[in-house]
Amino acid sequence: MTDYREINRLNWNDRTAVHAKSAFYNVEAFVAGEGSLPELDLTELGSVAGRSMLHLQCHFGMDTLSWARMGARVTGVDISDEAIALAESLNERLGLDARFLRSDLYDAAEALQGEQFDIVYTSYGVLCWLPDLTRWAELIGASLKPGGTFYMAELHPHAFIYEAADGGLHIQYPYFDNEAKRYESATTYTGDEDKLNHPVTYQWQHTLGDIVSALAGAGLTLEFVHEFPYTVYEMFPGLMLRDEKGRWRLKQNGNMPLLFSVKATKR
Repeated sequence: MTDYREINRLNWNDRTAVHAKSAFYNVEAFVAGEGSLPELDLTELGSVAGRSMLHLQCHFGMDTLSWARMGARVTGVDISDEAIALAESLNERLGLDARFLRSDLYDAAEALQGEQFDIVYTSYGVLCWLPDLTRWAELIGASLKPGGTFYMAELHPHAFIYEAADGGLHIQYPYFDNEAKRYESATTYTGDEDKLNHPVTYQWQHTLGDIVSALAGAGLTLEFVHEFPYTVYEMFPGLMLRDEKGRWRLKQNGNMPLLFSVKATKR
């Protein structure tokens, strides 16, 4: 039986080493005081000062630490031990008091030992690594205090059916598909040329209906679902333009959904 989690963990360990020195993340600018959070997240989630926050699939913690800079008491969780080690190093370097836990998402409830938070947050390229959204949503529900808020900004599932080739977008993958897909890429998404020792990953497609239904099924009340014709990185190289706010839009088909956000409350 294929150990999807371990294969993906090793891949993300490799990516962390590349991302730590990549201009895509620009860690030194972040350490110097530059924020990492998109305007969308800041606007839609609002003030986090004095509130407890759980950041799921936090990678090496730049966004986690950005929330900490804004006054949140934040805990970040990620599958990659290398990512968590880097997050802890940055936390110490910045003199912040964020907490980081190395755990697969499906084991996070045990790692958190029943702790509940005012906010659960996750964002940008997270759901494709999860085979089971029901368990994901149940973790969110269990981790929120009554009246607590879940917020996610994520790449739109419609965008994942396309590949960029021959100067255009072409439908390559089915929208309705719950089987694991095997991918192999020698490099990561940052544009760096460093080769990954573990190039294989397994990912899953989830429809927008799957996502919101899982959250509703876990007892959360949806406040909104918003969709946007832009994303936070050059998802389709050569086919996109960056606008004045740093958002990436398609040169053609400029109204295609590329991003969505969800806000929900635990009643």
